[in-house]
Amino acid sequence: MNRWNNVGMKWIKKLMKTATVCLCAGFILVPPVMAAPDEGLDNAALERLIRDRTAAPAVRTGDDASDLIMNAMGLLGVAYHFGGNSPTSGLDCSGFMQYIFRRSMGVTLPRSSRQMATVGEVVSRAALQPGDLVFFSPGGGGISHVGMYIGNGRMIHAPRTGKNIEITSIEQGYWSKAFVTARRVKH
Repeated sequence: MNRWNNVGMKWIKKLMKTATVCLCAGFILVPPVMAAPDEGLDNAALERLIRDRTAAPAVRTGDDASDLIMNAMGLLGVAYHFGGNSPTSGLDCSGFMQYIFRRSMGVTLPRSSRQMATVGEVVSRAALQPGDLVFFSPGGGGISHVGMYIGNGRMIHAPRTGKNIEITSIEQGYWSKAFVTARRVKH
C-alpha cells in the first residue's frame, strides 16, 4: 500500500493516459473522461485533472473488486513469464489472476485459465463488473487466456512472452473476437 504514497508524476501521467481507473491513497477514482493518449499534460494540468476527479465521491477500497483492482494495478509493467506465478520472476495470465485473488481475497484459484473458467458464477458480457474474470480463446481451440475486467470495456492481463502486464480494450479488435465467457468469483 505504501507504494501509492510515493508514485511519481511521470507514472501518474502514464496511468491517467492509459487506464480507466486511478488508484490513489486508498481510493479508486473513476474519472468521467480520460486524457487522450496524445494529449500532453504538464504538471499543473495533471494536478488540476486529479483535483477535479477527486472532488467527486470515490469508492473506498474495502470491497473485493476495489482490492483486486488496486493489487492488479500495482503490478502494471511486470514481465510476462510462461508458467510464472510471482511478480519477482514474472507472471503468466493465470499466475497473475491466482496471485491477485489470493492476495486480495484469500481465494485460491486453479492454475490454468481453462480450469479457472469453471469457478464462480457465469456473467454475461453485458453484465460485466470490475473484478470479474474474462476468458478468451485466442486460437479458437478452447480457453487459453484470462484477464480481469476493470470497467469501461477494459481488462488488465499478462498478455504473452515479450510483453508486460497491461491494460487493454476487450470491446474491439483481437480480444473482442476471442472473448468466450466471464466469471464472478466471491469469497
